[in-house]
Amino acid sequence: MGAVAVHRKSEVPKPPAERAGKILSPATRPKVLIVEDDERVRTALANLLQEWGYAVELARDGTEGWEKIVESGPAVVVSDLQMPGLTGLELLKRTRDLSPAISFIMLTGYGTIPQAVEATRLGAFDFLEKTADPANLQVALRNCLNLHESERHLQIAHRKLRDLGALGKMVGHSKKMRQIMSLITTVAPSAAPVLITGESGTGKEVVARTIHEVSPYRSNAFVAVNCAAIPESLIESELFGHEKGAFTGAFQRQIGCFELANGGTLLLDEIGDMPLIAQAKLLRVLEDSKVRRLGAKAEVEVAARVMASTNRAPEEAVRAGRLRSDLYYRLNVVHIAVPPLREHLDDLEALAAVLLEELCEKHHQALKALDQEVLQLMRAYRWPGNVRELRNILERAVVTCPGEMITADKLPPGLMRADRGLTAAAGVTK
Repeated sequence: MGAVAVHRKSEVPKPPAERAGKILSPATRPKVLIVEDDERVRTALANLLQEWGYAVELARDGTEGWEKIVESGPAVVVSDLQMPGLTGLELLKRTRDLSPAISFIMLTGYGTIPQAVEATRLGAFDFLEKTADPANLQVALRNCLNLHESERHLQIAHRKLRDLGALGKMVGHSKKMRQIMSLITTVAPSAAPVLITGESGTGKEVVARTIHEVSPYRSNAFVAVNCAAIPESLIESELFGHEKGAFTGAFQRQIGCFELANGGTLLLDEIGDMPLIAQAKLLRVLEDSKVRRLGAKAEVEVAARVMASTNRAPEEAVRAGRLRSDLYYRLNVVHIAVPPLREHLDDLEALAAVLLEELCEKHHQALKALDQEVLQLMRAYRWPGNVRELRNILERAVVTCPGEMITADKLPPGLMRADRGLTAAAGVTK
């Protein structure tokens, strides 16, 4: 990768509560059920949520609310606590038993701490007083829907992993790759730092992007920084930013990678090549969640999911003094070791199929396939360059092969030599 890469699917989307209702059709608006026995409060809440862009359903009490929850399955329920008949707490318990994916916000005009504790214990996302600032409800709704969307993405990811052996751009039916993809779905919902290790070309950045894509941070930026590609004199400026005039050549303010990744994910590639002085400042940022641009007087709060990767053994870098031990322990909360391609050759055919589809689309070619001789040659090869080398070989074949079937004559000589060595060792003469 280049020194710094920023990946955005689009500009950061505004939450539904900040969109004009007329932009979204009723079918696409998030559905919120308001359960409230006081007609004036019920109407006021409905008007407010509709103005924020939500599709609103109304229920006059807990019994009617339960019927509508069963019928329509709203994304969020906003319910009064004290109601005749079925109370808010009883409705909450039934809803959680029916579908844990439905978020629940409890409202009360005279709530107590024990009631709030009980609502939280039963699974309420939030507990608000009716007299609270409407902005608090707006934020709670936004966070509910973000959580709801994250859980939906994870459910989809689990199904794809189970049925297809695929997760994002990752593919593989081998035990090692399935273990990695399963671990990704486990750690993605959290903000825990992840350390990704593996040989060059194994797909460490793909692992990081996949974690980002199934995490709550996916709608915000994915920023990748190659610590080995940035000159030592510029690394702090790239990471933390600088103010105009902070040093010779600083003609304007520059936002650093931490701020660019705020709300999203920051990948520090080749962390072992970062200068030690920058490592010390990085550790402080990770601990305080604040950055200070070079030349600035004030700190800026940042909330980015931080991941790091390296193609060297991090423990050896620590022993050699190239990587601070405290930074290593801070980053190594979750460790994902990506195996070299030669250790999961069972996945080669599936990997090649996915890469061929991507490369044929890139070069505007009809979809191509590998003949059996090519697959045999590839399985005999040791792949020192791993998946990156596989991609390069396939790209060369895609642009040079005129037909729909890629044949052995389109492969580089190294693959042919590998096959000759294998057949010679087996006593086979070609």
